[in-house]
Amino acid sequence: MTMNLKSLKLDLSKLTTVIVLVVLSVLLGMLSPVFMTQANLINIMQQITVNAVLAVGMSIVIFTGGIDLSVGSILAFVGIVMGKLMVDGGVNPVVAVVAGVVVGMACGAFNGMLISKFKLQPMIATLGMMSMARGAALTLANGRTITGYSPSFRWIGSGNIMGTRIPVQILFMLILYAGFHYLLRYRKYGRFIYSIGGNEEATRLSGVNVDRVKILAYSLSGLTAALASVVLVSKLNSAQSIAGTGYELDAIASAVIGGARLTGGFGNVWGTLLGAIIMGVIRNGLNLLNVSSYLQQLIIGVIIIAAVLFDSLKGRK
Repeated sequence: MTMNLKSLKLDLSKLTTVIVLVVLSVLLGMLSPVFMTQANLINIMQQITVNAVLAVGMSIVIFTGGIDLSVGSILAFVGIVMGKLMVDGGVNPVVAVVAGVVVGMACGAFNGMLISKFKLQPMIATLGMMSMARGAALTLANGRTITGYSPSFRWIGSGNIMGTRIPVQILFMLILYAGFHYLLRYRKYGRFIYSIGGNEEATRLSGVNVDRVKILAYSLSGLTAALASVVLVSKLNSAQSIAGTGYELDAIASAVIGGARLTGGFGNVWGTLLGAIIMGVIRNGLNLLNVSSYLQQLIIGVIIIAAVLFDSLKGRK
């Protein structure tokens, strides 16, 4: 009965998010004739890819009742590591990407260790990693932007699926979300994630190794930060040590707008994707309406506060 009620709440939450997206799209379509064109819709999906990839890992952490403020800095650090290997070292792109993924997961696992084994608050532990990873990126790059990647690597962020107009990065994002959906829906690890967010002590008493699950959750967040770095660097053909600044806020907002609760135990990765799309639609629409970038920041901030407030009100019911 409890699971049925939870599934019903998830469905209603996703339905609300879909309604918001449809209303926004219709409104922006009326205000700008360019908005609903195929080219612009594909453009929106391309623009959200990096944030959406970051957000799916962030969602896993939020489902446990945690938070990860370090994903933007890990993204930058991984980008510099891959750039040093591929461009400066002449390493095969596949090897460099694997190395970057390992670095990202190691940073996430370190966060998880601090939180689970040493009982640091997630905000403090990941804030420390945010500074460490950013400092490591700046030191390794020595203030230099690394450019000049091979066409095979750039295909990830700028190529299309053969014979179609579907960008590779969009397909990559959808496959990643499908994988995380399978993990959370059909594997016991997914049940443990939600259980920890709902009641950590009860989960521990039921025999679940809570520390290990948390380490894995933060490792997955580090993994998606690394994958987001792969997409961003290949798209821009450059790696910068200042990349990803503030990206963690968009990732958190996408998860919350998509129905995740910051207290943990509730949410859905497809809802997170919808949240990322809503963020992209708003930004794209404001650009088409020639709203200044300063005012855009104000509007996005109001939306984030409204989403968190709505999440808080839902949690009281």
